[in-house]
Formats: sequence, structure tokens, C-alpha cells
Amino acid sequence: MITTAYNKIEVTLAELFEDAKYDQLRIMKALAKSIIGPMTPSDFKDAYLSITKKQGTDIVQLIKENELKNIVEFGTSFGISTLYLAEGILETEGSIITTELIASKAEKAIENFKKAGVDHRIEVRIGNAIDTLKGHSEPIDLLFLDGWKDLYLSLFQMLEPNFHNSTIIYVDNADLSDTQRFLSVISQNKKYHLVSKYGGKVVLIKIR
Repeated sequence: MITTAYNKIEVTLAELFEDAKYDQLRIMKALAKSIIGPMTPSDFKDAYLSITKKQGTDIVQLIKENELKNIVEFGTSFGISTLYLAEGILETEGSIITTELIASKAEKAIENFKKAGVDHRIEVRIGNAIDTLKGHSEPIDLLFLDGWKDLYLSLFQMLEPNFHNSTIIYVDNADLSDTQRFLSVISQNKKYHLVSKYGGKVVLIKIR
């Protein structure tokens, strides 16, 4: 049964990565808009901005090795990272709450989750993550941060009461300036241990 579920996820991911090959062109178009004004999330409504296949495989392993069940994701996009998270929780029998600002992206992600047969394990919340995750009161085993970078700190602090000794915070795009500022603040708290991966592209935050 699990093997069949894995296969459906892998087929869906293969289709998504095929379309994501055109991401550079989409990103270039979005960046071109920055000439006349500041960039906003809606400028990237057609871009995947996805994690790599290597990251995805490692995330699945991270979930399995640490028996992570309760996952919160900031930044669904079209659902590539969420599908890797789902592949991990097939074994741990967990669940995912994921939030996406752009409704068109979230709706497409929901279609992808249904195609992969894992939509029953994923709750998609559409809107600003500060609003969609406000009042969250369940323990968080894994917090996956991959949305608009200037919200990382606010979200972290808002969800911090839900962390426990085994919580892992996965910070993508750790090499970007906004993320660096967030990590600088977190690193000042001796409670947290930061581990850099992939040449600094990702940082894992663990609780000492």
C-alpha cells in the first residue's frame, strides 16, 4: 500500500520538475519588474521556486530518521516540497499544515496533492501565514520555512511556543540577505543550535 503511494508521489513530482525547468525564465520576468518597483510575492505567481531533488530526498530521510509527524510548512507554492514532506510522513503516519499566499498556486498545489493521493494528509491554508497560522496550538515536530523571507522571524516567534526538545526548523534560502538577518537573531539565543547544509543554502535549527 505504501509502495503504491510512493509511486504516485514520484510520478507527480516528475511532472512538476519537468515544468519547473522553465523556472529561470519565469524568475527573470519577475526580476525585470523590480526595475520599476519593489518585488512582491505576486510577481512570482507562475514560478515554482522549488527545492532541489537532492533536498527533497534528504527531507524524506530527515523525517523518517527523527520520526517527525506534525509538520507545518510556510510556502506551499505548487507543492513540490510539500510532496516530499508527504512522502516522509507516509512512514511516520503524520500530517501537514501548509500555507500559501497566492490562491492560484494553492489551488494548483491541491490538485497535485489529489493526483499524488496524499491530499487527505495535507491541510492547505490560503492567505498570509501570519493570519493562517495564528492561534496554532499543536506541537510542531518540523517547521519548514520556504516562503517570503522577511516573514521568517515573525512566524518563528509566533510558533515558538509550539516547539519541543525534538523540534527541527528547516530554513531554505539561508544564503539570502533577509534570511541571514533572521538567522543572526536566532543564533544569539543559546537555546538554538544552527547547522548549515548545501554550502549554506539551508540551515537546520535544532533545540539544544
